[in-house]
Amino acid sequence: MTSMIKKIGVIGAGQMGNGIAHVAALAGFDVVLNDVSADRLKSGLATVNGNLSRQVAKKVISEDARAQALGRIASTDTLDGIADCDLVIESATEKEEVKRKIFHEVCAVLKPDAIIASNTSSISITRLAAATDRPERFIGIHFMNPVPLMELVELIRGIATDDKTFDASKEFVSKLGKQVAVSEDFPAFIVNRILLPMINEAIYTLYEGVGNVEAIDAAMKLGAHHPMGPLELADFIGLDTCLSIMQVLHEGLADSKYRPCPLLVKYVEAGWLGRKTQRGFYDYRGPKPVPTR
Repeated sequence: MTSMIKKIGVIGAGQMGNGIAHVAALAGFDVVLNDVSADRLKSGLATVNGNLSRQVAKKVISEDARAQALGRIASTDTLDGIADCDLVIESATEKEEVKRKIFHEVCAVLKPDAIIASNTSSISITRLAAATDRPERFIGIHFMNPVPLMELVELIRGIATDDKTFDASKEFVSKLGKQVAVSEDFPAFIVNRILLPMINEAIYTLYEGVGNVEAIDAAMKLGAHHPMGPLELADFIGLDTCLSIMQVLHEGLADSKYRPCPLLVKYVEAGWLGRKTQRGFYDYRGPKPVPTR
């Protein structure tokens, strides 16, 4: 099955989807990027081109490699366009009902032996697999953001995932030049099980007035040597995504320590989702980010 993975379908042309398309095409795979929005497809392809160009400027890749990678990426706004793919990776919003609907629809067009993967950062792989006609050929392949820069990929087997699917997925990730961390199918897996409660606690620290945005981020950057402060990182991830993951942890593990901070909920309700909406814990609309609290 490993040698059969030649063509990759990526559902969702947003930040994660276009990043997955980028690294897969650069590794020599043919890629079809899918999204229901033609504008998001256009934006996603432009992002891939821009990120590849930056790699050329930094002498990470050659101009020829950039041109070849772009030539391997096609786009489609229908699921029929990914029907002949060997591996399809879903990278839609972190909402279970949205993902289940996509899997139900994609199974109707995919060839029977194709592998389906989800890039979910927190939702049960076993439960998502149950929405498909091939739970044994379903797996979690969780890329880190930003995909072209981050070295790690989490692989998560559902209860029905067979060995061939796991081995094929592991080989695919290795061909991308990424390192694999294998996680059991528990809420939020490894990275976000540790990372998001830390971010949530930083938001509680802000909510309770222990420190302001600048103080909290400076404390963790200078005191713990983190490359980004937790509130800056939350804005980068997207506050809606942070909230979704905390809700999965809270509901899945039934422990009050995972309760999403009310301030996080308030920001999401206000539509202040971080960098992607230009406002979150920082306001990004000016020449430099300004704390909002």
